[in-house]
This record gives sequence, structure tokens and C-alpha cells, in this order.
Amino acid sequence: MNAQLLVDGHHELGEGVLWCDRSQSVFWTDIHASRLWNHDPQTGLTRSWGMPERLCCYAFTADPQQLLIGLESRLAFFNLSTGTIAPICRIEDDLPSTRLNDGRCDRQGRFVFGTLNEDPGRAPIASFYRLNTDLTLERLSLPSIAISNSICFSLDGKLMYHCDSMAGKIMVCDYDTASGAVSGQRVFADVAQPGGPDGSTIDAEGYLWNAQWGGARVVRYAPDGRIDRVVAIPTSQPSCVAFGGAQFDTLYVTTAHEGMSAEQRAADPQAGALFAVALAGVRGLPEVRFAG
Repeated sequence: MNAQLLVDGHHELGEGVLWCDRSQSVFWTDIHASRLWNHDPQTGLTRSWGMPERLCCYAFTADPQQLLIGLESRLAFFNLSTGTIAPICRIEDDLPSTRLNDGRCDRQGRFVFGTLNEDPGRAPIASFYRLNTDLTLERLSLPSIAISNSICFSLDGKLMYHCDSMAGKIMVCDYDTASGAVSGQRVFADVAQPGGPDGSTIDAEGYLWNAQWGGARVVRYAPDGRIDRVVAIPTSQPSCVAFGGAQFDTLYVTTAHEGMSAEQRAADPQAGALFAVALAGVRGLPEVRFAG
């Protein structure tokens, strides 16, 4: 399970990697560069789109040319063909130090996302939200956090995984698939140092894969929270993971060089690249599309 360099993008904050099963290509974002990226492994073609502000998260929709995007201050629809943006709603205008961060659709096709406090003090003032299929927005009744991450859902949709990266623990809560109500938050996995929990995804067996920022690794957790396996990544700051490929047996991993000094970057030259890991005996699932 060696990680292979796929795109040496030198992204400051590569994030939000997703595999599109329709186009058979991988998407990701370089948040601070305000760019959406796409790579076709079959042709080797890589392309990108500029955004009006930082692109933090996104989801596919029923229209292959349209994405639901989470910019730093708002949700919108983005057309890949025309580049047009159709606004939906603004987020946390009353909190000038926060921006959107992690996001993923639940099993019913509603978009669940969280925010992040960029103030150096990292006070836990950010929140988790859901954009419903009728485009109404609601805040989830979860404790406030500093850096939302690790959002993903169990195979039956009845568990929501999430974290505050500052706390170093992946949490899980009960998730009502009809109403979307959350309850019973508890610790799923205590992420040991080095490394803190970043983006996660669920495989076809219900195991959680988590990119561990600062830990140079991706960890697969069993449904009971025990560590099942560890995949080494040849750079220190993995940020997000997604399954892809024709058989969903390739793990794509974004990385970042955010916060590194010039000396650290020289010692870690692949920081900010996109990696691919061929897996044996493990499969992922197609990404759920926004149903609105």
C-alpha cells in the first residue's frame, strides 16, 4: 500500500477530495488559492477553475455540470461548463473570524457541513449545519467547535461522524435519517499523537478512513473505533481522503504545506501534492449527490 504521487500541485491547503463516478475523475480544492481542481487518471489531464473566494467544500448534484459549493462565506451552485455561480445563502455573517470548512452529503442527499474559527485563539465558536433538499438551512444541535472536520455517515445513515480537529478526537452521534436530528454524541476514536484528525470517509464495510494532519498517515478505524490499519503518506500533512477508480479500490489523499517554514518545505518537498494508494481487498462507495 505505497502512496504514489499523482499531481504535484504544491497546494498550500489541498482539501476536500472527491471521486466523480460519472466522469471517472478526481476533484479537490486548494482552499487558500480559491481553486477547484480535477484530474483524469486515464488521460492524465489536469484542469482547474478559479473561485471568487476560498472554496472550502462541495458536493456533486444530479446535473453532471453543477456542483453545490461551500465558499468561505456562503453556499452556492457552480456550473463547471459556464463558470456561473448561483447564490443560495450566506453563513455566519455575525462571526467575522469564521469560514466554512468540511462538508459531505448524508445518505439522504442533504449537505452537512461545518465552519472553522480562523482567529489565532481558536475559540470554539464554529458550528455544524445542514442544507436540506428544499434549500433551507439549519444548525445541528452539536456543541460548538473550533475546526470542523471528519464529517461522514455510517452505511445505514444512522450515525454521523465528525470532529473538532483541535480536540484530537473523532466523535460519533446518532443521526435520525428522517428528521436529521442528532443526539448522543460520544467519542469514536482518540487520535494519538503525532497527528490530529482531518477529513474522513466510509468504505463499503463501514470502516472509517481518516487523514491525520501532522501524522503523515491515513488510519482505517473499525466500526468499534479500534485501529484496523495505517497507511503511510510521504508528506507530513494529509488533509482528506476519498475512494475512487473504476472499482473504488484507490484511495486518493490530499495534502498541504500550510504553516510550514521554508526549511520544513525544503525537507518535505511533496507537501501539497495529491496522492493515490492502490488497495487490496477494500472498496469504497460512490459519493452521495446533493438531492436538492
